[in-house]
Amino acid sequence: MKLFSGFASGKISVTPVPNQFFSELLPAIDDLAELKLTLHFLWQIANAHAREQFIRADELAADQTLMQSFTAPDSLARALERAVARGTLLQSNDAYFLNNAAGRKAFERAQSAAEKSAPALKRERAPTPARPNIFSLYEQNIGMLTPMLAEELKDAEKEYRAEWIADAFKIAVENNKRSWAYVRKILQRWQTEGRGDASKKGKPWYDEYRKFVNR
Repeated sequence: MKLFSGFASGKISVTPVPNQFFSELLPAIDDLAELKLTLHFLWQIANAHAREQFIRADELAADQTLMQSFTAPDSLARALERAVARGTLLQSNDAYFLNNAAGRKAFERAQSAAEKSAPALKRERAPTPARPNIFSLYEQNIGMLTPMLAEELKDAEKEYRAEWIADAFKIAVENNKRSWAYVRKILQRWQTEGRGDASKKGKPWYDEYRKFVNR
């Protein structure tokens, strides 16, 4: 144990500690790491961070004075979690604020700024709807399935791409040729000769097959 030499004589810097710390927090805190963090936070906020009113997690992790006081690698994370749960500190993302009048105002400003930027940060592309399988396409566009036809459709689903099958049914509906034979004819043509170029002569790709399937 290193012997403490005593507080210096003369005029020294002091850190104000609210009386509530001694009357409410100190009796309730039962974790040494949380106690050390709380006192360190009071000291830092009262000095270097007076204007900002918050300290970031990475700044705390880089603070050698604080980190040397801990005995376990996870002490800081545990202490922060306990201090936030107790209400001593307020957390906004990776920033921590002391729960006093100035800290609460700064915390509210940080929360307001985060809420304004959240839609842009969290905007995600809507998931692509799942394509209906070949049996659903048949029943929706042609009619009831028979056991024999179901086997043929099952084989076709393995042989042709899902998007080809969906588009072939679309062509059948648009041309009012609602039959599996018509759909199969389109798929076989695409399989042997290629699907065609959607931009060719500025026409939709399915127009190129109308001459073939209608002959």
